[in-house]
Amino acid sequence: MSARATPEAESPEPAVHDEEIHDLIGIGIGPFGLGLAALADPLPDVDAVFLDQADRFSWHPGLMIEGTTLQVPFLADLVTMADPTSPYSFLAFLKQTGRLYPFYIRESFYPLRSEYDEYCRWVAAQLDCLRWRRRVVAVEEEGDHLLVTAAVLDATGAVIGCEHLRGRHVALAVGTAPHLPPPLAELIGPAGGAPADEAPAPVLHSADYLRRKDELLAAGSVTVVGSGQSAAEIYRDLLQEGGADGLRVDWVTRSPRFFPMEYTKLTLEMTSPEYTDLHRSLPEGTRDRLAREQRALHKGISADLIDEIHELLYRLSAGGREVPSSLLTGAAVRAARRDSGSGRIVLDLEHPLTGSVAEHRTGAVVAATGYRPRSTELLAPLGDRIRHDDAGRLDVTRDYTVDREERIHVLGGEEHTHGVTAPDLGFGTLRASVILAALTGREPYPIERRIAFQTFGLPAAR
Repeated sequence: MSARATPEAESPEPAVHDEEIHDLIGIGIGPFGLGLAALADPLPDVDAVFLDQADRFSWHPGLMIEGTTLQVPFLADLVTMADPTSPYSFLAFLKQTGRLYPFYIRESFYPLRSEYDEYCRWVAAQLDCLRWRRRVVAVEEEGDHLLVTAAVLDATGAVIGCEHLRGRHVALAVGTAPHLPPPLAELIGPAGGAPADEAPAPVLHSADYLRRKDELLAAGSVTVVGSGQSAAEIYRDLLQEGGADGLRVDWVTRSPRFFPMEYTKLTLEMTSPEYTDLHRSLPEGTRDRLAREQRALHKGISADLIDEIHELLYRLSAGGREVPSSLLTGAAVRAARRDSGSGRIVLDLEHPLTGSVAEHRTGAVVAATGYRPRSTELLAPLGDRIRHDDAGRLDVTRDYTVDREERIHVLGGEEHTHGVTAPDLGFGTLRASVILAALTGREPYPIERRIAFQTFGLPAAR
């Protein structure tokens, strides 16, 4: 069955053919796709349209924990690092909502996470180029342009139509999806060993935390699995809210320690075009090794949060009280099951350094185990025109294209080729500037190619 026939076969409505040939069709409206849309909007020589299967912008709704902030400064908004004068900047949002002076007096560079989400929704509401409830199923060639096929969805997610759009370039910003390790993924579904009159003990990804928080607070005991910022925020939130009332909250990670995000200035220079040049030039195996070694550059915990957690544990232990919590590092989850008698969850843990094993029993599990790139199967109709590396991943060029004709651009899905700049919110504007330069044949937003004081790699012979 052809890619175009699939949504049409599901749909009770005829297909809609957009006869206009757009300069750019964006697929995905997360922060990177939305930033590209906001920067493309004022350009008279760029006709762009952006598609997303959601019905509106929403950024990690399950993790909007009260008081949490971004881990990057407000300058890393959708547009400022490319165009400080843009009407879509975070400062413009604060001014229009009457919060610029309070933000100034607050003297913190780091916006509230909920505030950043509100800012992005404010930008999205002003852009006419965004089309929601469009699930893209295929990208293929049609003459000298690209044909994008999207299923049109109703409010329930059911297919009610099909849309075909034509474009000279496509920008892929499909983002990532929550990832559960196999032992935990197998626990989601049927109740398993839970008694017939009881709901199964909750097992969920951190992305679903707030929606199911009440279940966790009622579980009697919760184990958080993972070592990053989300794990730390959820651990603190549960212990702070339920610890004094007897809720047991344990924190388990296979990492050897609860490591802080490395945030020194010379390390931050690795989020630069110069380091990206070096990283992209390395062999695939070397890049993969560096990705594992550089986890602390963008997947660690903020040092302030680590200190806050220690302070919370200290307060809960005042007066000789026993803290209803244990923190286990170097503890890998090798297997998981539901106890047939109690319905509780049993985690089989192993310590890689000592070789010891232990059972850990809990009433609920929150897996703060990160995200993985979403499937790019929608590019399959293009066949061998799309480049892949030895591991089957998209082989993204230095200038963020994946096809021979350099018409399909990638935003945020190139960590395996470009390193730590790929997921960095502050680097999204530079990547968007490179893509818009490729579309227009000029630099509508000047591209800063040297920003670091240090040299990555040996300097060229003089």
